[in-house]
Amino acid sequence: MSEITESFCNDIVKQYDSRKMVRPVYVIQEHHASRLHWDLRFEFDGVLKSWALPKTPPTKEGEKRLAVSVPDHPVQYALFEGQIPEGNYGAGSVKIWDRGTFETVENEPKKLVLNIKGEKLQGKYCLLHFKPRENNWLFFKLKTA
Repeated sequence: MSEITESFCNDIVKQYDSRKMVRPVYVIQEHHASRLHWDLRFEFDGVLKSWALPKTPPTKEGEKRLAVSVPDHPVQYALFEGQIPEGNYGAGSVKIWDRGTFETVENEPKKLVLNIKGEKLQGKYCLLHFKPRENNWLFFKLKTA
């Protein structure tokens, strides 16, 4: 899989002013590429850590989704909606499905617990790494006490 071309990435960075963004950034982008999926993104250390969800994000307790880790993206990418041109990684249309901010509750190498404060997703969610592939994670809403 090829990466985003540097010129396209630079255009995105130039197009949006990250200083006006509420931090830390949380966004899910509905991405109509070769296959429909949802890009889950959280800002850590000034970049967007990213996962691709093959199914709609979980909104209720008990729903679990595969989340495949993908390369980091510039933080400005959280504001992008539009068309990724052919020849670029992820070519296709992108629209924002949910956005907001989050708090880190737990940050371990194979487990992230985040309190999401989005327009659609609200509450504590977990990203849990599992095998057999290094890039496979589970994404799910935690039970409320």
